[in-house]
Amino acid sequence: MFQKHWKTLRFRLASWNAAIVVLTAMITLGGLRQGVEWALLHEMDQILEEDLEEIELALKEQGPQEPAELREELNRKAIGHQHHGWFVQMYGPDHQLVWASIEAPEGLVPSNQLPLGPSTAGEMRVVQAQVSVTPNGEVPQTVRVGASLALLRQDLSQIDRLVILSVALVLIVAPLIGYWLAGKMTRRIGKSIQTAARLRPSHLEERLPIRGTGDELDQLAETVNSLLDRIAEYLQQRRDFLANAAHELRTPLTAIRSSVEVTLSSARTNQEYEDQLVEIIEQSSSLEYLVNQLLLISESEVEQLSHSGEVVMFDQIVQRSVDMFAGVAETREITLKSQVAPQVPVLGKRHLLSQVVNNLIDNALKYTSSGGEVFVELSVSREEKQVSLTVRDTGSGIPPDDVGKIFDRFFRADRSRQRNRETVGTGLGLSICQAIVQAHLGQIACESELGVGTEMRVQLPLAAQEEAAATRTGRSGTGDSSQMKEVGSF
Repeated sequence: MFQKHWKTLRFRLASWNAAIVVLTAMITLGGLRQGVEWALLHEMDQILEEDLEEIELALKEQGPQEPAELREELNRKAIGHQHHGWFVQMYGPDHQLVWASIEAPEGLVPSNQLPLGPSTAGEMRVVQAQVSVTPNGEVPQTVRVGASLALLRQDLSQIDRLVILSVALVLIVAPLIGYWLAGKMTRRIGKSIQTAARLRPSHLEERLPIRGTGDELDQLAETVNSLLDRIAEYLQQRRDFLANAAHELRTPLTAIRSSVEVTLSSARTNQEYEDQLVEIIEQSSSLEYLVNQLLLISESEVEQLSHSGEVVMFDQIVQRSVDMFAGVAETREITLKSQVAPQVPVLGKRHLLSQVVNNLIDNALKYTSSGGEVFVELSVSREEKQVSLTVRDTGSGIPPDDVGKIFDRFFRADRSRQRNRETVGTGLGLSICQAIVQAHLGQIACESELGVGTEMRVQLPLAAQEEAAATRTGRSGTGDSSQMKEVGSF
């Protein structure tokens, strides 16, 4: 149980917090203790230096005669400060002890073994200075003033006890407070874990709680909630996709089954058998086309529609598509015009780009009535390194509410746009076009107005000059920047 507990984030946070707090407290209190010791020593040194200066002045005033009065005064002061261990020692030029005050410690090192100024000698703090008692400085003396360090040691011992007590208190309190604070922090994580554990692919309604503090946990919860929203939307799209795909597959399968059942219900003539087989072939072709579209969408979902490929001349693809639909436009009495800029290289897969162009032109012709016009334009901006394909028709247009949905799978705009059974599609064409264009690092957009027409615009990146050089080699150049072609104008 404990082994499982110490692996928790709460326990580790509490341990790190306690270790940092205790270490900081030890360093702080230790530094404070050293600072107090230095301050006390410095204060003692100042007092001793002041006493030494007074003695120096007195010795210089009396001169070489015996300073009896000074020594009596120093003895009185030593008795008055006996609890501090205060004393005075005087050494001759040969560093031999000449005189010492009452209660002066014995056995201290000679004056020549200690530096001038403050120093420590055993349990005493002393200050030494050389004093000349003659005008010419012929008789130098060393005067030593000192005091016991016992009181200072006692004060430091009390401080040490307080430091140890404080560290022990911090050592006890810091883990408890750290564990409590870590619990408050990890409690939200625990709630998030419980919420995530309740989520199921079929039930993604719950979201991680957000307190509104704006901290990292809120940011994490918002990120996870955003991910859950995208997953829920994706799963809903998958469910809709499967339902729509099943519905679309059912139609040709039902037609095939009905044709076979009708054929087998009674004896038929050869012509009737032939007609039924033709109907079955047509429905099978529709079924095959739908399955191929579904496979293409599946490839786009697993990112198999990579934009990598060869450099292709997009102007050739567009012009071939225009030429291919020229007969359809003429049959439907629709004017099909094109303006295609020459030598427009793009990096991609020819058959996928052809499918995009064919789908856009086919849709434009489907929803344009006789006497209308479809205009296909391919332009290039070499400064922005962009290729723009525009397919514009004068058809019935798309309702404003439907413009944003036309790239959804299986979506069909208002049925009033469909003139006849031939215009009825699967609702996958534009969705596939969008997947192909995005795989080629491009964009596709739609603008439409009811009763005026629709404009589809595709933008693709222009291939680099060095990539297109080999493709352009061998092609005959043209002097015009674009070519205008009109087919089937009535």
